[in-house]
Amino acid sequence: MCDYSLHAVATRPAEVGETIVTTTFRGTSTRGFASEADLSVAVCLLPGTELAFADNVRYDNRWIWTRTVNSRVGKFGKIDPHIPDRHHDAIEFPDGKYVLVTQLVEGQRATVLQLPVTQPVGEREHKPQIVAETRSTITRLPIG
Repeated sequence: MCDYSLHAVATRPAEVGETIVTTTFRGTSTRGFASEADLSVAVCLLPGTELAFADNVRYDNRWIWTRTVNSRVGKFGKIDPHIPDRHHDAIEFPDGKYVLVTQLVEGQRATVLQLPVTQPVGEREHKPQIVAETRSTITRLPIG
């Protein structure tokens, strides 16, 4: 996350195991994730980041009523990236549905479970792993 409308907000990358909270950033109408310790800094998520929410996820469409997704886990992603000047950051749930991050109700806590691999396989340094060292043993039988 760090959607187009958060360019004027301080940001930092998410860390595995940290608890983040949904908030509206000062000076914007955009909601996103921040650290519990500093709600003024947006915590950026990479597509594929897996989250576990403390409760079933609640969201709204800026109306009076909120809706609830019957799930506590989701994966961060982007929707409609080809459409400019629109929020793209979203959470995908196990049933395949998406909710825009900016529609998440404020104050919800989530734990970052896993970050995606960011380096293509071809660029990773390949080091063979030795599972067990084997020595060939030659047994000599007595002749005669």
